[in-house]
Amino acid sequence: MVENWPAPVIANSLAAWRTEDMAAALAVLAPTRAAEIFTYLPRETQEKLIDALNRHLASDLLNHMAPDDRTLLLEWSGPVKTTQMVALLTPANRAVAAKLLGYPEDSVGRLMTPNYIAIPQQWSVQQVLDYVRLNGQDSETLTMLYVIDDKGVLIDDIRIRQFLLAPLTARVADLLDYQFVALKATDPEKNAIALFQHVDRKALPIVDNNGLLIGIVTIDDILAVAQAEATDEIQKIGGSEALDEPYLKIALGRLIKKRAGWLVILFLGEMLTATAMGFFEKEIEKAVVLALFVPLIISSGGNAGSQASTLVIRALALSELKLRDWWPVMRREIMTGFALGAILGVIGFFRIAIWSMFSTIYGPHWLLVALTVGFSLIGIVLWGSLAGSMLPFILRRLGFDPAASSTPFVATLVDVTGLIIYFSVGMVILKGTLL
Repeated sequence: MVENWPAPVIANSLAAWRTEDMAAALAVLAPTRAAEIFTYLPRETQEKLIDALNRHLASDLLNHMAPDDRTLLLEWSGPVKTTQMVALLTPANRAVAAKLLGYPEDSVGRLMTPNYIAIPQQWSVQQVLDYVRLNGQDSETLTMLYVIDDKGVLIDDIRIRQFLLAPLTARVADLLDYQFVALKATDPEKNAIALFQHVDRKALPIVDNNGLLIGIVTIDDILAVAQAEATDEIQKIGGSEALDEPYLKIALGRLIKKRAGWLVILFLGEMLTATAMGFFEKEIEKAVVLALFVPLIISSGGNAGSQASTLVIRALALSELKLRDWWPVMRREIMTGFALGAILGVIGFFRIAIWSMFSTIYGPHWLLVALTVGFSLIGIVLWGSLAGSMLPFILRRLGFDPAASSTPFVATLVDVTGLIIYFSVGMVILKGTLL
């Protein structure tokens, strides 16, 4: 009944079953179909299934998987599991797995597949189409055919539609324009993400240092990498380590461990807020009204810093900004921070002024208090915008992940410095009256 269902639909249904039942279902399907469905199951489910299946069925599944998908599973599993699974592969597939795993972690080489169609430039269109009919079923994709010279060096890529529309007697050499893009196996995955964003391709060729065609990488694998990277960044921006597992699947102990580190660091940082408040203890005793606006002041600075930090981190991740762009960003954030601070400052000023028309809560010097809040907001929002925008650049320059300058970290930094700015402005404006 499920033979004609799409593989992702079947995998989604099977994922809710017990491992033993999933194993039984895959066992009655043809190995190629079972491997296709198996590919769409979560990694932890795949690992459990390999353990549940007998050796023969587990070997069939692994050997019929696409090389790139199999590499992702082997990469995800621990050393012991990886060794066990590699032992189930045929000599040919074992050699392919060893080659792909031999490339650096997070490199394009680990995502590539050797299943593609390569053709010589001397062939006719008729020869190409005959070759595709005989060998195309093993190719990862048939949207592009890759032209190589006698030594295997990539010289062009041609869409298959050009062969379908060209005369059968035409030669491959007549269709060449030598306008192609390729990746090196040692290139980082982020290079592939950036390249796919700029070219209209479902797959890109991968070459070695000598230009020899050694594989292709397809857009579905790159989309999975891009999603994983985006997830990691979002989790780090939120003030925790990347989970590396679905939220409901990760063990409670590991979840606490990944979140506790940042919380402890941020808590210790927030303790400096109490220190700053203690430094201005005498001023607070004389002008208690200033304490009323502390939450308003520090939250405004933290929010502005978080906004700036998030925007810059994302721009760096998308390569919209480089390290050398720090000065244009600073100039822009100075103007933006001043404008935003002025907007909030005016709102804060009129809030106190209007409230004082109906209440004496702010005392006879309400105008000076309003000016203190207004000017403080300008300074604190300006500082928060600067701090939030510059921290990602500093971390990137030091070799750290810019996403680590998470919004909680920026907020903590601005909380402490914001208090200093607030009370310093108050000491200047309120000197001789409340202070």
